[in-house]
Amino acid sequence: MSNRLAQEHSPYLLQHKDNPVDWYPWGADAFERARNEDKPIFLSVGYSTCHWCHVMEHESFESRQVAEVLNRHFVPIKVDREERPDVDRVYMTFVQATTGSGGWPMSVWLTPSLQPFYGGTYFPPASKWGRPGFVDILKEIARAWEEDRARIETSAQTITERLRTLGEDGAGREVPPAGALDEGVRQFASSFDAQRGGFGDAPKFPRPTELLFLLREHARTGSAEARDMVLVTLRAMAFGGMRDHIGGGFHRYSVDGNWRVPHFEKMLYDQAQLVLAYLEAAQVTGEAFYADVAADTLAYVARDLTDEGGGFYSAEDADSVPPEDPTGRKMEGAFYIWRDEEIADVLGEDADVFRIRFGVLPDGNAPFDPQNEFVRKNLLYTARGLDEVMSATAKSREQVEAALVRARATLLERRSTRPRPHLDDKVLTAWNGLMIAAFARASRTIGGPYLDIARRAALFIWKRLWNAETRTLLRRYRKGDAAVEGYAEDYAYLVFGLLELFQADGDPRWLEWALLLQRRQDELFADPVEGGWFSTTGQDESVLLRLKEDYDGAEPSATSVTVMNLLTLSHLTNDDTFGRAIDRAVGLFASRIAKQGARTVPMMMAALSAYHAGMSQVVVAGDRGTALMDVVRRRYLPFSIVVPLLPEHADGVARLLPWTEAMARRTDQPAAYVCRNFACLTPARSAEEFAAQLGPTSHSRT
Repeated sequence: MSNRLAQEHSPYLLQHKDNPVDWYPWGADAFERARNEDKPIFLSVGYSTCHWCHVMEHESFESRQVAEVLNRHFVPIKVDREERPDVDRVYMTFVQATTGSGGWPMSVWLTPSLQPFYGGTYFPPASKWGRPGFVDILKEIARAWEEDRARIETSAQTITERLRTLGEDGAGREVPPAGALDEGVRQFASSFDAQRGGFGDAPKFPRPTELLFLLREHARTGSAEARDMVLVTLRAMAFGGMRDHIGGGFHRYSVDGNWRVPHFEKMLYDQAQLVLAYLEAAQVTGEAFYADVAADTLAYVARDLTDEGGGFYSAEDADSVPPEDPTGRKMEGAFYIWRDEEIADVLGEDADVFRIRFGVLPDGNAPFDPQNEFVRKNLLYTARGLDEVMSATAKSREQVEAALVRARATLLERRSTRPRPHLDDKVLTAWNGLMIAAFARASRTIGGPYLDIARRAALFIWKRLWNAETRTLLRRYRKGDAAVEGYAEDYAYLVFGLLELFQADGDPRWLEWALLLQRRQDELFADPVEGGWFSTTGQDESVLLRLKEDYDGAEPSATSVTVMNLLTLSHLTNDDTFGRAIDRAVGLFASRIAKQGARTVPMMMAALSAYHAGMSQVVVAGDRGTALMDVVRRRYLPFSIVVPLLPEHADGVARLLPWTEAMARRTDQPAAYVCRNFACLTPARSAEEFAAQLGPTSHSRT
């Protein structure tokens, strides 16, 4: 066993510091040993809140017998995918190309020159579930390395060269026409689960980028079908077991097609993107339900995922020790599930209202339980509407609602005494950018205390992860240590957050920083020939491939987010270089959009929707809190950029955006300006006049 990992700051690497496996972090020491001892590398990639990573650690990496085989025949390396997405992407591309699927933990065997030759994900210690046993694989690979090394190295070289060509597609360099967007909506409609919400069957993942695309298509075309697919899905997720009905926030995904049984991990990037989707649904419908879900999620992040300095933590684990288990063995969901007897004991007279509302049963309510972790336990979901609860309990609506508020507070307090899931307390720049965007958007759509939270987080990044002298953005901060030079996604997501923050408070420092970051991103990552942005700078020779992410998954690709950012920046600054970069990047994705854009690049499709709709500028001059700003707050305006011109910031905004100079001189007279291509309508002085210039609301058209 080595203490190398004990010197690391990654929560994931620290989890493995006491393993008998002789782990190295990714770096020169491990590579040199592999070359000197002529051994292949075993690369294990995961993250600290990954359930199956924990399983493989317990079964294999904590085993002295497994460690003996690993240490004798291989150089073992551990990588935190959240800190080093560049390494993760290279070898995940290999695993997906050779096995047809991927996931974490990722297990890959490399030559000493870092070229992959065999890989997979989770392997059980012994053969089961149709998967080969880990020890058997280790021994077979060790044998092959000794007896057939030349073939392995040739194969590794060949596949590495093939991987370099993946994604190269010369077809379709023009920006796709609007018809591609109509086809995207049809693709979603063909897989939409009209009864249960979501797309396809189990497992169901919350991919908010899909919902943001559909809402933009509703705004662009008036499609009720696109809107309704979103609303049904958002309601199903909010009512289902994937939402934490006691503490707020959403779990990672639903194991079943009914949104009943979640995988209980909570990720910051999910909270951020889901908040944006619920806020947009609130504007589309005018219904408080969606805004309330967004506010509940933001309250969870502010309470449980926020560093004392203002940054946001990364995730909470799915696993924890059940409160009644003296063995200390962690189980999935233990923190979140309830025995009926505990509900009765804690809630007293309010228990029946809570039981009926949230489907609590004496023997437990899990529809299935393959790991026997939910025996006699209840996974909370909204089982009955308020009217049904009123009828079953003979209580008024006010009494039922009051009982549910009391029950939630009481259960949250009781739950706080349980052993908590592991908190991954590293602060990632990219994910913080998304969360800044969510808090900033909330501040300008539903009000509340969100603006200060967004500002604190932005200043946290500025002070701890940004070096203004060298124009260097770092990716990770934890307990005083900032490290890992940022990737394209760090720049793109942070620019997105800063642009939302500028639209919320009109402070020019956010726009100025966003412009600086965008230009730095272009210097480091842009492909001036083919278009788009590489994920890495290409300067780290240990990262074999310089890739462009072309898939909007749980986290949207840097290129898709950057196109969204440039649509905003180009219509703020009138800088032609931004427009040309948009055309090249969208053209790069043209063939992907044509084939299956809705399911592979929905964020790019959302950007394409904005591209074809055309962007407008909405300038609101005057003090904060005017009736004019309330008009913007209530409207769904996905194709408008809001520029608040507040008296204290107007001169700074005019310096960056000269076209606002005349408006900035008159901030003592509240007015709203609706502009397109920097040509503005007559200033609107009243809320009624402003609303008329903006046109009908989404919910007034249907």
